[in-house]
Amino acid sequence: MSVAEPHLDPIGGPGEPDPEPSERPRKSMTIGAVCKSLQTEFPDISISKIRYLEDQKLLQPRRTPGGYRLYSASDVQRLRTILRLQRDEFLPLRVIRQELASGRAQEDERATPAPSGPGADPRARRRTSVTVSPNAPMYSLADVVEETRADPKLVQELEEYGVIRGDLRAGTKYYDETEREIVRAVAELARYGVGGRNLRVFRTSADREAALLQQLLAPALRSRNVERRKEALEALENLAAVTTHLKHLLLIRDLRKIAG
Repeated sequence: MSVAEPHLDPIGGPGEPDPEPSERPRKSMTIGAVCKSLQTEFPDISISKIRYLEDQKLLQPRRTPGGYRLYSASDVQRLRTILRLQRDEFLPLRVIRQELASGRAQEDERATPAPSGPGADPRARRRTSVTVSPNAPMYSLADVVEETRADPKLVQELEEYGVIRGDLRAGTKYYDETEREIVRAVAELARYGVGGRNLRVFRTSADREAALLQQLLAPALRSRNVERRKEALEALENLAAVTTHLKHLLLIRDLRKIAG
């Protein structure tokens, strides 16, 4: 009988090989299988990260009599929810823990997947992550217009006011995913008469917040120490979540005053 290749343990020692078939309940998965199954949606997922989330008491997979960890379908759904909350909503682990306690994983399992494509509701689409991927997709103006249904003149106006910049490659302008979603959001605002010139207040606010976060984390983000830089990126996402939530609360407060 062949022995499965062991997984690396983030703590430093060798990890656990796949358990014997007799030890696996139906529909249970090893940590390696879980990691592989989620890589399409979460390219940065790793066995180390899954183990870290377990150390933080966010995951509690069952153990076989032989001591192997096995993940049930509900465990995998819980992990998927955690990763989405980190990526899409920038939530820190303590807030994610509260979301899970309120039944967020079960709600996500019952929810219909968010629509995509030209006719999709932009409010149902996920928010992009702070983390930058070197292989992130780029979109031409035609792609952006087709997917967002925005007027090409609106995209040009956003460039003129510095809301988006694009990247000129071989004479063709391309936009990243975040800029594409900015265009989508502005196209929605345009229905209410909001134009590019009105977005200066958002741009100024974002620039000031980014400058503040840079001031707080710049030394760690420039560090050559991989672990320190990783911690700084996680802190950046956590701070982004907190500042976004704060802005939302302040806006709600002022809108209540307007509503009288």
